[in-house]
Amino acid sequence: GSVVADIQDTIASEVNLPPGYSVDIGGQFENQQRAQKRLTIVVPVSLGLIALLLYFAFSSVGQALLILVNVPLAVIGGVFSLWISGQYLSVPSSVGFITLFGVAVLNGVVMVESINQRIQDGLNVDTAVFEGAVSRLRPVLMTAITSALGLIPMLLSTGVGAEIQKPLASVIVGGLVTATFLTLFVLPALFTRFSRSKLDDMQR
Repeated sequence: GSVVADIQDTIASEVNLPPGYSVDIGGQFENQQRAQKRLTIVVPVSLGLIALLLYFAFSSVGQALLILVNVPLAVIGGVFSLWISGQYLSVPSSVGFITLFGVAVLNGVVMVESINQRIQDGLNVDTAVFEGAVSRLRPVLMTAITSALGLIPMLLSTGVGAEIQKPLASVIVGGLVTATFLTLFVLPALFTRFSRSKLDDMQR
């Protein structure tokens, strides 16, 4: 973390080591670095598997990508939450991001499936999107609110384990705000836009 970085800077600037000598920092910091290296593999693999499952579920690359748009906006909320609380990217916050990806994608799946069902029932795209978004408003909001409320004790914790709980809770709560906004407003608008483009191409 930042303390280790300060120590490394101090050693580099003020300590003259004899030839053949070096300073290595181990313990918890070493374990954290090892875990972060694993996460650089786990996170892309997780996103790839999510994309693959979405494609199989909807049989549409476009709709799979549309749902995955939830992920970047969720990340923005998580990063902003870390920044405003004065925390940094760590293993707990990385786990929070992975959890956040799942919640964001799940909300997107629920929304797109609701819209698709109405299109299959014979409604036009605009009506299907409007009714689908309205019908999913309460479930999506309730999911976000209950999740955020459940994490407030972790977010405000100051006792033993707070250094693990707070980053994880900060990421999820901050990301839920932006991801929920995207699911309720941006995702339906994008669905309408790309569905119209597809219909125009078919008519040509």
